[in-house]
Amino acid sequence: MKLISWNVNGVRSALKKGLLEYVEASGADVVCLQETKAHPGDVQHVIWPGYEAIWNSAEKKGYSGTALLVRRQPKSVLRGIGAADHDREGRVLGAEFPDFWLVNVYQPNSQRGLTRHAYRTGEWDPAFLSFLRKLEKKGKPVVFCGDLNVAHTEIDLANPKTNRRNAGFTDEERANYTTLLQRGFVDTFREFEKGPGHYTWWSLMADCRARNIGWRVDYFTASEKLRPALKRAWISPEVRGSDHCPVGLELA
Repeated sequence: MKLISWNVNGVRSALKKGLLEYVEASGADVVCLQETKAHPGDVQHVIWPGYEAIWNSAEKKGYSGTALLVRRQPKSVLRGIGAADHDREGRVLGAEFPDFWLVNVYQPNSQRGLTRHAYRTGEWDPAFLSFLRKLEKKGKPVVFCGDLNVAHTEIDLANPKTNRRNAGFTDEERANYTTLLQRGFVDTFREFEKGPGHYTWWSLMADCRARNIGWRVDYFTASEKLRPALKRAWISPEVRGSDHCPVGLELA
């Protein structure tokens, strides 16, 4: 299966910037979108070429949200992690396929001034890991993807020294992703590429994208059991339409 994930920073905006054409040309079996900032009725006029759209929208209009574009119907769908305190913002959308669970996630940002840092690291991260482990216990491995709002290591952003203690690069956020990997998950991109300079998000200021001053905050992470099935993982910085670019995973 070919899987793609993209934080589109507003699906209505992305549709004006070539999202439909990109999806149609991608050849993906599933496209996972984050930060859709829309409800299904906002884009009911859109015909997704060869796909059916599944939505999990935030209660708040124009905020957060996830969507799946699927070529074939999943066996089942989960909206949220099953905890009301975490599920009002439409951040998690899971789909069960014959051989694995696919979880599309838009993790909370700790925000400037770290105003949501305690929630993100002390509440959300443990709850999300518990959700993943419960899915695995159902008998199938898990692939989760999306904007995780953390650069894991120093090579995952262009300026690590000046960003210490900034949202997305705090010790606690990084440690929580390390813990997740230690609990039996694999950062699929790093299975194929060990070097620096590969980013998925760039500030819209100071021509950062052209200068490749960015952060790698978008991931495909898979259960250890799926390691033998990892065929290819990639980042597509050439694709515009958002301040993030798409990332992909192919499973044999």
